Amino acid sequence: MAEFTHIRGDTVHMVDVGEKEPVRREAIASGKIFLRKETIDAIRLGTVIKGNVLATATVAATLAIKDTSRIIPMCHAIPITGVDVEFSTQDISIEAIVRVRSHGKTGVEMEALTGVAVALLTIWDMVKSSEKDSKGQYPVTRIEDVRVVEKQKG
Repeated sequence: MAEFTHIRGDTVHMVDVGEKEPVRREAIASGKIFLRKETIDAIRLGTVIKGNVLATATVAATLAIKDTSRIIPMCHAIPITGVDVEFSTQDISIEAIVRVRSHGKTGVEMEALTGVAVALLTIWDMVKSSEKDSKGQYPVTRIEDVRVVEKQKG
């Protein structure tokens, strides 16, 4: 049976990492948003009405990474030493790749995942007017494959 470190009986708690030694930690996460080809073209050309989509998504990801412990209840506030946000644009999708670095007592995978999720949600928010169909629905738009690609410790 799996052991869950945040659960004691029927209550949850934050794991005490006070006795752990700080070490270098890094995590990379990624995810994709699927959009209409016309929307991808507008992002590439810089003609989206709300502004520079990928620059805004980069800032949003960075802010979300720094606030992860405020969003996820049992996540520790940790010292973030570096953030890289990259995008790979295809014909019908954009992949967000987020790398987070820290020197601390616990990992940074939740921060990397949060950065990816918020980057993709920001892209969706900035282009949603061009993604809706005549009924106000999003038949093409979706976010998929948000995952930890790699993590390192030490």
